[in-house]
Amino acid sequence: MKHHYRMLLAGLSAFMLTLCTGLTAAAENVKGDVTQDGKVNVMDIVRLYQHLHNIAPLAVLRTADMDNNNKVDVYDLALLKKTVLYGISTEPDPTEPDTTEPDTTESTPTEPDPTEPAPTESDTTEPTPTDPPTFMTPPAEMLLSSLPSQGDAELVVFYVDFPDCRYEYDPTMEKLTDICFGTDADPDGTQYPFNSMRSFYTTSSKGAMQLNGQVFRYTTAENRSAYDIDKDKLVRECYDAFNEQVDFSQFDGDGDGVIDATIFSVPTAAGDDYWWPCAGPVGDDNYRVDGKAVGHIITGNAQIESETEHKNFVSSYLHEMGHCMGLPDYYLYTSEDYEGLPGNGGTELMDTDAYSDFGCFSKLMLGWYRDDQVSVFDKANGSSQTFTLTNAQTDAGNCLILPCGDLEEHYFSEYMMLEFVTPDGLNSGIRRDLNYWQTVGTGVRVYHIRADFADNGWWTFLKYENGSEFTNGDDDGIRLIRMANWNEGGEVLQTGEMIDSSFSGFHWYAEDESESVDTGYTVTIGELTENGYTVYVTQN
Repeated sequence: MKHHYRMLLAGLSAFMLTLCTGLTAAAENVKGDVTQDGKVNVMDIVRLYQHLHNIAPLAVLRTADMDNNNKVDVYDLALLKKTVLYGISTEPDPTEPDTTEPDTTESTPTEPDPTEPAPTESDTTEPTPTDPPTFMTPPAEMLLSSLPSQGDAELVVFYVDFPDCRYEYDPTMEKLTDICFGTDADPDGTQYPFNSMRSFYTTSSKGAMQLNGQVFRYTTAENRSAYDIDKDKLVRECYDAFNEQVDFSQFDGDGDGVIDATIFSVPTAAGDDYWWPCAGPVGDDNYRVDGKAVGHIITGNAQIESETEHKNFVSSYLHEMGHCMGLPDYYLYTSEDYEGLPGNGGTELMDTDAYSDFGCFSKLMLGWYRDDQVSVFDKANGSSQTFTLTNAQTDAGNCLILPCGDLEEHYFSEYMMLEFVTPDGLNSGIRRDLNYWQTVGTGVRVYHIRADFADNGWWTFLKYENGSEFTNGDDDGIRLIRMANWNEGGEVLQTGEMIDSSFSGFHWYAEDESESVDTGYTVTIGELTENGYTVYVTQN
């Protein structure tokens, strides 16, 4: 089943309406009140946008510093838009009393045990072995999204059918819960790597993201046609049906006042005209559940087929949750490129019908690398450098970036990106019998990335993502992501192979949007050892 459309049209129209409505600031100097007019609304977004683009610099910056880090940047713009979009105050209510009590307990010093040896210097400085790894800040936080890609992420799942369109196989609640939030990651299981949504994300994110949530089984009050073009009606009805028994405020994992994401899954028999899997902002922006706004919603007809078959259900909604975290589709909507990235590029969950892991660019955007797992070629270190690429299907998986000039902040820039992929782990689910264009080899995959950050004053996005006004809709012109060896089939590179300017896709984009500017890089793939591939990079 193909995945389609990043945003619901109803969600977009509601988003615009909310921006025009805004919030009333409760006090002077409230965060977000950039214009200092006592309100937090669309004009504050416009003024902050103008400031960041040097159109009209702000004289007062304190109310624009949304994240309180003493600087004003695009992260603050993203937070401001989220505040306006969901109607969430960023300041405590000044009318509420401060109930925080100071800690008046006194600590009693303990005397050392004379029978115990005194600690050595190494004893007192050794780091705690259980300290969790530190992951990079996810650039996708700046995009229109509601599902956090790090830490606790909460998902509400409504498994819904209609009086006139019911499931032939109706799984038990225990089965539904296990498929969505089970911890089984057994690679020998028949549904691996899609044993469950939770286990897939835990593995793919290297533990950076923990997906939690709850499943609800529901049959609607009216027949299917009543909801075909009114998904907001389905949202309200499902949440209202369980609101007396459930505190839905618990499903705000990052504490931003928004239920992180919601899936409304219906039978495949509901058809593709109105129930093709898609994700986007909810249309009714005024609706609240236990004081929380409803974040991104996913609607779709990817059902659980039987007691032993649920791969399509899990993989479809994993892809759609990628949109809820800020990722776009990587295939084009309006050309023969419906099959997505060719060759090994097709083993990417944000491509069409992918039964595979996320690729390196997706993981970079989601913050699923530790800081030491992102290597960047810097000519200041010499014109010839050597790197090691570790298997991307392991926790040690890393990536290499070859920048075009200076690498912009948060990786919103143009660069080549390399990773070492294998047909193991989360890539072992590829269905070649269904998706003939997808191949899984062992070798180095090379992407050409143009991840410009765009902001039209209303929302933020990746400028050349598919479906945007900046993408031509065919194979020509700039694209967010494509294979650097596109015309050569997009296969992985192995020991002894190289990529340089003789490959048409291994060039920077020119002003006419053609890939025609020589990068000056030559990449040679060295030996494959137990540590990974050695990669030699030179730049003229």
